[in-house]
Amino acid sequence: MSGELIQFPIEDSSSKVFIEGNLVIPENPIGIVVFAHGSGSSKSSKRNQLVSEKLNKRKIATLLFDLLSREEQEFDSHLEKMTFKTPGAVLNKFNVLLLSKRLAMITDWVRTSPQTENLPISYFASSTGGAAALKSASKYNIISIVIRSGRTDMIENKSLEHIVSPCLFIVGSKEKSLIKISKETLKKMRNSKEKKLSIIKGASHLFEEEGSMQEAAEIAIQWLTRNFISRIQSNGIEK
Repeated sequence: MSGELIQFPIEDSSSKVFIEGNLVIPENPIGIVVFAHGSGSSKSSKRNQLVSEKLNKRKIATLLFDLLSREEQEFDSHLEKMTFKTPGAVLNKFNVLLLSKRLAMITDWVRTSPQTENLPISYFASSTGGAAALKSASKYNIISIVIRSGRTDMIENKSLEHIVSPCLFIVGSKEKSLIKISKETLKKMRNSKEKKLSIIKGASHLFEEEGSMQEAAEIAIQWLTRNFISRIQSNGIEK
């Protein structure tokens, strides 16, 4: 299903500097999932495109977008290649405050755009995007959240206490450190309506093993779909 390319000007910058997103809205959608890629990934990620396409078939709209502008991505690439690092320099892709600000900006756009303003919102995040999703979700009425291989140790505890959205963490069994991080984060999310950790057997950080991403995608889609339908039923909305 083809989508619409949308450019989002970055706040407090010239209109020539922007981030891009790909919006797909199927017929009679029951909600929209906003993707928050992490650690330099982009809207072109094959793993997230797989999830997006499956969601579209379930009547769920999707918005895959780049958290960083082209200029910011080039800065990160240049900094990583430097032999001597600049003291205090932080890669944009690890700047959770910046990433969460971008996700909040996109969430505001979804809530006010004529195309999407009536659609309930969920997040699908990965890596550092997971921290950004949790920080952003503490400010909005997010229907549910899925975080794959999330670096949720990069968010402060006080933000976790404000999250009420149902939250699913998906981690590969080979990633012992991420499993530990996910468990610790879930414990701190005291007010979340529902919390769950799904461990995909034999999978690593990027879920490159045969069938692992497909398994993770199906678990995520079931979670997101169920929560959208629950919201519709609780509000007495027919779709």
